[in-house]
Amino acid sequence: MDSYEKVLDFFSKADKPVSAGEVAAATGVDRKEVDKVMKKLKKEEKIVSPKRCYWQINK
Repeated sequence: MDSYEKVLDFFSKADKPVSAGEVAAATGVDRKEVDKVMKKLKKEEKIVSPKRCYWQINK
């Protein structure tokens, strides 16, 4: 499983909005890599931000 899949899988299982740091800690993916993946997910509109610096899966 690559980092994109790990991060997307984490977001799909998260029950509340999470920060990039929480994603990095939970998935074991480097923070810089998490930022790159999240940027891609935002562009694809797969994640949205309900409040500043926190993200959740777009339902």
